[in-house]
Amino acid sequence: MSRWKLIFLVMIALAVLGALYGAAVIRRGFSAADQPSAVEIVVARTVRSLGIPRTAQKEKNPWTATPGLLQEARENFTDHCAVCHGKDGDGHSGIGPNLYPKAPDLQRAETQNLSDGEIHYIIQNGVRLTGMPALGNPHAGQDDNAAWKLVLFVRSVGQATPPEKSEQNAAAASAHYVGSAACEKCHAGIYASWKKTPMANVVRDPREHPDAIIPNLSTNTVSPKFTKDRVAFVYGGIWKQRYFSKIGDDYFPQPAQWDVSNKKWLKYFVPKGGDWWEPFYPPDNFQRPTGPTCDGCHSVDYNIQTKQVAEWNVGCERCHGPGSAHVEHASRGNILNPARMDYVSASDTCIQCHSQGRPLTNPIEGKYYDWPVGYRVGLNLREYWQLEEHKLGELSFTHFPDGTAHKNRMQGNDFVQSVMYRRGVTCFDCHDAHGTKNYAQLRKPANEICLDCHGAGSRNGPREATLADHTHHKNGSTGSACVACHMPKIEAEIAGVFVSAHTFRFISSATTDKYKIPNPCTSCHMDKNTAWASDAIRNWKDESPWRME
Repeated sequence: MSRWKLIFLVMIALAVLGALYGAAVIRRGFSAADQPSAVEIVVARTVRSLGIPRTAQKEKNPWTATPGLLQEARENFTDHCAVCHGKDGDGHSGIGPNLYPKAPDLQRAETQNLSDGEIHYIIQNGVRLTGMPALGNPHAGQDDNAAWKLVLFVRSVGQATPPEKSEQNAAAASAHYVGSAACEKCHAGIYASWKKTPMANVVRDPREHPDAIIPNLSTNTVSPKFTKDRVAFVYGGIWKQRYFSKIGDDYFPQPAQWDVSNKKWLKYFVPKGGDWWEPFYPPDNFQRPTGPTCDGCHSVDYNIQTKQVAEWNVGCERCHGPGSAHVEHASRGNILNPARMDYVSASDTCIQCHSQGRPLTNPIEGKYYDWPVGYRVGLNLREYWQLEEHKLGELSFTHFPDGTAHKNRMQGNDFVQSVMYRRGVTCFDCHDAHGTKNYAQLRKPANEICLDCHGAGSRNGPREATLADHTHHKNGSTGSACVACHMPKIEAEIAGVFVSAHTFRFISSATTDKYKIPNPCTSCHMDKNTAWASDAIRNWKDESPWRME
């Protein structure tokens, strides 16, 4: 058979296959909701790759990732890209799954394996015959630098690759803790910011920090007096401050605490029924060591045998794992980064301490621990810790009858019930444990964070034309703040001092009547009652009457 005849037959075969495939597509229909076939995916990616000039493929990013640049790029991504790609680039958005081809999951290898130059070219120039626009065209004011900075953000959200996961497992098995100070050399900006956070200062030695003790200890009239020389550690300083004394190799809490907000002394003692572990310890603070009840969360690597820690406070390695291998030879594969984990493991980094629960095995070596003994980042928290259970309709020492927490340290218990959590939102989508200038280490002021995803008229709600239409309060007023209604301060830190709920549910006045749960309306309008609140909301024409019950 001649060469030309063979080529002709191959072309005929390809034409027949193409026709059959086309007929199948036509028979199936052209719905954008369909998943592209393997053939379509290969063809689309091949055409896209061939369309990127070789010179562009080899370009290097002129910018180096810093916290400031990543924050700038994150905000730009949120404003211009998240509507299709999702807030973290995973493609989970209202629009992305309905495009054809689908908005890709930028965290996956298919994107992460592209060169910086290829990602930059796609961002800057878009991709024809897809929904991917050119950044430099429809988005006024976006220059080439903006595209390169977005490349940094795309890199930052990439999931750990299988080789990196293997390297991380090997490093975790052999690495040891080196302390947060070892991170400063390469991460000076992050270290300096973190050093000012409550995470870095929850436990302080008054001999090292003379200003650590807030009140005049001699004014304590609620318990036997104690002096500075009896205080080995000061715990807290935002809402309350407690004082630990060292006896032998254990620490014990003094029976007095300082109410920071109201500037007064309060007794400190967990009463009968005040916590699950209370029955297992004598009714005496000096027989309740802080090792089992507190220290595991206020330190890095608390050892239950030696009662020693690698570092007091919530240091870098509390969230990133032991860092000796990374300090010796830094790579993404020998340190853990919660930002590159799935949303469950990522949030569990915070939930390990910001939740009420108990270890799966109790007691442990004869003691009852109130923190997940044996867990470290990278392991499965559910194998070490169970969240405090709750029976709907029952008021417990931790929960209101609807399941909302009323006790401190329960952000995680709340959050895992929320729609936000189910949609893959993580704790650090809103908070930055490395420190910010905002309250509660928020990435932005609260309303700005909420409105990034919940702008007026958005698919995620609210569906009203303006924020004022949704809140029925003037813009800029207390009542127009998203957190005022969706994160009411109803969870007690200490008597009379409350922090925000994290279920993001609106608690109606009818719920207050049924279950005695505080609602945001009468908590703010304290001169009004629940009947007034119900009548007011019932007259909001844009609210479903079924949500008021």
